[in-house]
Amino acid sequence: MPSDLSYWILAVPQHDGDPASVLEAVRRATGGNTTCGGWAIPELKASNQLPKFDSAFTSVVSKLLDQLRSLVGEDKARLAQHARVNDRPVEEYLLPDAQGPSTWRWDKGRWGEDGKVGDVMASLVSEMHTVETTQKAKAQAYNLAKGALNTLQRKQLGNLSQRSLMDVVKKGDIVENSEFLETLLVAVPKNSVKDWFEKYERLSTMVVPRSSQELAKDNDFVLMTVTIFKKMHDDFVHKARENKFIVRDFKWEDEGLVNQKKELAKLEKEEKELWTELLRLTRINFSEAYQLLAHLKTVRLFVESVLRYGLPAEYAGVIVKPEPKTAVKTLKQLSARFNYLATGKDKEAKLVHADDMVGEWANVMEQEYYDFVLFEIPKVDF
Repeated sequence: MPSDLSYWILAVPQHDGDPASVLEAVRRATGGNTTCGGWAIPELKASNQLPKFDSAFTSVVSKLLDQLRSLVGEDKARLAQHARVNDRPVEEYLLPDAQGPSTWRWDKGRWGEDGKVGDVMASLVSEMHTVETTQKAKAQAYNLAKGALNTLQRKQLGNLSQRSLMDVVKKGDIVENSEFLETLLVAVPKNSVKDWFEKYERLSTMVVPRSSQELAKDNDFVLMTVTIFKKMHDDFVHKARENKFIVRDFKWEDEGLVNQKKELAKLEKEEKELWTELLRLTRINFSEAYQLLAHLKTVRLFVESVLRYGLPAEYAGVIVKPEPKTAVKTLKQLSARFNYLATGKDKEAKLVHADDMVGEWANVMEQEYYDFVLFEIPKVDF
């Protein structure tokens, strides 16, 4: 059964040449309680080179929606402002006037109305590829900037075993410009402070006695200094690690704290600018991708109608918005209204399996078969 989380787009032959009569038939069949609209189907030139790109196109639309959702922090109101098609809510794009004569229209200006299916598909695929490529490039740039900012922010907020020590250590706390000596900064677990004072002078040779001083502490660690001979650096670090004392990498810079604040401000500005650019591009790309998906579905609607009902290609399309509580009933109503399509020649066609069809055509038939052609296009819920 088709999902009630999607719109259903249908196609049936129009025996009287009037697509509006099919829409009216659907409205009557569903008792006027289901939102419906017209769906224009172009008269394309049939081809046997229609790839099945539904899943790929749908995936792009889904990823763009997820990107928008992430950028606005799951804010449904803000998401609704950006997840639009041609600056309209998705439903208004698909159902421009569900209660009136308006019908979703094929964009003749971009994809013509009587071209070959293969050519139209090549154009649709090319444009979707452009959407994907530009989106990935901008998203990658933003993610790199955001990652750099997060790393620097974590250094400001972590405990003494991780955070930046620029605002903790003063110039007088360390030995500078000595040929032989250096001061190490060691994050000692709070419950190991006594152990540290008992062991640090003997962790390695050539440790300056009584050189350890407490500089700062937090909920987890106490930051200690210790002065050693430079040539024993690696050995001391190794022995400290064995005792779960963490020697911090630190190099004094006279303007270190100032430079760090400047770098943080720079990264914050860059991240904000790229966020704005990515949001703007994602909004544009979502609109484009959803239109491409709608047109791909329409090509498939046309092709399967040709397969099902033959030529001339005079088919009427309808879009239905199923409601979760009544979706099963709606499907039964539609099946009852168009069951006449299963008689005679059409009834024989119902026995044809997709595996019996040649070439690319074999992949366009849906697994579930209805007397009318039916495809789904995902709803965009907030």
